[in-house]
Amino acid sequence: MNPAIQDNLHHPYEITQEQIDFYQKNRFIKLKHVLDTETLAYFNQSITNQVALMDTDSVPLENRDTYGKAFLQLFNLWRESDDVKALIFSKRIAKIATDLMQTGGVRMYHDQALFKEGGGGITPWHADQYYWPLETDKCITAWIPLQETPLEMVPLEFSAGSHAIVEGRELAIGDESESIINQRLRVTDFEHVIEPFDAGEISFHSGWVFHRAGANSTAKMRKVMTIIYMDKDMILKNPDNKKQEHDWHTWCPGAEIGKIIDTPINPVLYP
Repeated sequence: MNPAIQDNLHHPYEITQEQIDFYQKNRFIKLKHVLDTETLAYFNQSITNQVALMDTDSVPLENRDTYGKAFLQLFNLWRESDDVKALIFSKRIAKIATDLMQTGGVRMYHDQALFKEGGGGITPWHADQYYWPLETDKCITAWIPLQETPLEMVPLEFSAGSHAIVEGRELAIGDESESIINQRLRVTDFEHVIEPFDAGEISFHSGWVFHRAGANSTAKMRKVMTIIYMDKDMILKNPDNKKQEHDWHTWCPGAEIGKIIDTPINPVLYP
């Protein structure tokens, strides 16, 4: 990795008060020029290579359920590849997460590669924090497309401000969440935001904001890397459901209920 890429990963991206206010109101934001062209191309290749090594799912697309058709999903690539780790541990991106949430710093929850295949199905409406045994909503996902993502390659869609809705939070991602949350959002005034992503543009969304993506009608793989951050002082709560219990033991192994999540795989990434 050349010094220019390393510099891009660590050089501060200055967030304005207007951008912080937008995020606090809507619980998502899209930011342009977070990664430069060279950096994006480098990680497109390195993450693609790592996904190919880790992906062992041989079930044909047509034989998968709705969730399985949504994307190829691989976790904690940072533990498998030093190249990928360089992106996941980027001070530049972690500082943005810290600034948007207005916390004293952030630590790792986990990362995910989400590769939506050509012809892949929808990603149903859902809120991520249904799965997370976290005491507060001070958690945020950086959604990093590894290429320019026009509308036909189905960028992430947001219901702006929908973190205020409680109904639907109890639903795992799937056909039911797509139907029920979609019906609920239709009768609200929350703006449904569907916009393309430029190369190097990244979005950030909170754990309780509802979001989705459509079906990939192109023949191209839509490659996305995500980093999930939490407040560096996040407390592990008593899990509300089996999914949260699973996440506790998988992504926070050894953490104790009622105490700060501080395990070897939940390092502080900023400051």
